[in-house]
Amino acid sequence: MGSSLERIISTGQTTPAGEWYDQDTDEWVILLQGEAEISYADGSTIKLGKGDYVFIPAHQKHRIEYTTSEPACLWLAVHVNKGNPERN
Repeated sequence: MGSSLERIISTGQTTPAGEWYDQDTDEWVILLQGEAEISYADGSTIKLGKGDYVFIPAHQKHRIEYTTSEPACLWLAVHVNKGNPERN
């Protein structure tokens, strides 16, 4: 099983219209600063504030609808690949 840790800084960025993230890895993400909104292909949304976190399973289509620029959003994301350990 492979994993990676990623720090992301968003300053108002959103996912382009009509596009979706469709990741091969599970993702656990916490918002350390700012506010954001994530939407899913099923029409549901989640609003995040400082200290909120969410688990996004692999291949759950999602997009970033909103991020604050003041303060900037500071994310910490853990990506976990549960695939073939010989390939990680």
